[in-house]
Amino acid sequence: MIQTCDHVLPHGTTLRCRIAGTPGRPVLLFLHGFPEGAFIWDALLAHFSAPENGGFRCVAPNLRGFGKSSSPTEVTAYHARHLVQDIRALIALESPDAPLACLVAHDWGGALAWSVASQHPDSMERLMVLNAPHAGAFLRELREQAEQRQASDYMRFLRRADAPALLAEHDYRRAFGFFAQPDGRLPAWLTPALQARYRKHWSRGMQGACHYYGASPLYPPAPGEPDHLANLQLPDSALRVDVPTLVLWGMSDPALRPGLLDGLEEWVPRLQIQHLRNTSHWVVHERPARVIDELEHFVQQQFDEHRLAA
Repeated sequence: MIQTCDHVLPHGTTLRCRIAGTPGRPVLLFLHGFPEGAFIWDALLAHFSAPENGGFRCVAPNLRGFGKSSSPTEVTAYHARHLVQDIRALIALESPDAPLACLVAHDWGGALAWSVASQHPDSMERLMVLNAPHAGAFLRELREQAEQRQASDYMRFLRRADAPALLAEHDYRRAFGFFAQPDGRLPAWLTPALQARYRKHWSRGMQGACHYYGASPLYPPAPGEPDHLANLQLPDSALRVDVPTLVLWGMSDPALRPGLLDGLEEWVPRLQIQHLRNTSHWVVHERPARVIDELEHFVQQQFDEHRLAA
């Protein structure tokens, strides 16, 4: 059974979480992206909390700024250090005596997960990322590849002060547009019932969600404006990820091009990549059975390694 609870973190942030499984069991933590919420992981929470599938404690928060989690109004509250602090504190509450069995994350949740894994590798056994760019690769591609700069043009719109209001216009037409197929139609997985769930989620406000874009320096420069990326430096300590990492990548993602996978092993030496053909950005929705299967095998590798070591 999936339950909803509020985790009040020591530094004052509240994260509204979807939770399944028995406290004290190995923890799987799931982080969503934009413009989504914790509910996108419900099928995985139900599956992995079942005794026959490992009996994990499964936790999926609404990130800061989304749904009924804390949503500070100032953009500075969405700098990476604050978001990392939220997740570290949540891990400490849900898995105080052991690292996470796996941190699983998509889109902005994945960007956050890369940072948590880099800065706090002892907080997790494994990391699984779904269509979320590593910061080093994203900076390189934005600087060097016109295709990625063009694909990321939407980020400048989401940095605008009026973006939340524009996303809500006409019954969230622009917000649903992020899910649209190349022909403009909504995908079959986005059923009327799921659309209603998104509308309810978004009705609590989209300013915090847009602040993720406003707070990040990684966005394409506008034509004719100074290139803010030219002198941007990311320290090696913020890029290196030493935990075993599995990347699932929908190769038809219109916003995150496959070049973002090139050279990833330079920063992530213990890396596996699964290329998902005919799959776009919305991997969790388009390929749910594949995501479950890959996570099962990935976590099982961990238990096999522990057994061999013993």
